[in-house]
Amino acid sequence: MIIQLSEDKIWFPSPELADADGLLAIGGDLSTKRLLLAYRNGIFPWFSEGDPILWYAPQERFVLFPEKLKVSSSMLKILRSGSFRITYDQAFTRVINACANSIRKDQKGTWITDTMMSAYIQLHNLGYAHSVEVWENDLLVGGLYGVQINHVFCGESMFSNVSNASKAALISLCQHKNFKLIDCQVYTSHLESMGADFISLEEYRVFLNDI
Repeated sequence: MIIQLSEDKIWFPSPELADADGLLAIGGDLSTKRLLLAYRNGIFPWFSEGDPILWYAPQERFVLFPEKLKVSSSMLKILRSGSFRITYDQAFTRVINACANSIRKDQKGTWITDTMMSAYIQLHNLGYAHSVEVWENDLLVGGLYGVQINHVFCGESMFSNVSNASKAALISLCQHKNFKLIDCQVYTSHLESMGADFISLEEYRVFLNDI
């Protein structure tokens, strides 16, 4: 049974009650307090413009352990060439806007609504959400953003305007930041080829609570 949330009370049902697709609850709001409570319990919002807020807690999580990252020889060559300059938290708003406006295969529109952008920008301003920026000369050509819970980085979205820019962002996040786990949320063969794999929600929540 999908639980209906109200805006005046901030809580979530147990993540184990999510349905087979991971849908746990509907409604509520995107306040900072509610978002942080969600992420700390392995829950995240995912919905389209015009739809009610949907909250998910998949029973299996597609994650990447930084020490298991696989970098191809061709990608290593690109990184060593110095063609990309990588920064952190220098252009969060530009990154989330670029992610929202990226055209993605088999996807109509974007799930990153204006309300969602405002909520995550607020999380960033409070130190909970972070971005990785990839530059080519002075142009922002790729990047990603997500939410940090203890030593877990909950990846939200990435974009790439030139080949391999988003890969460079993810590799840099794994190699230069002190995260024990990168939550990729959604399975892709591309991320699997870089070393991502599934773990149980129970195991994932252990990492979330490891301070």
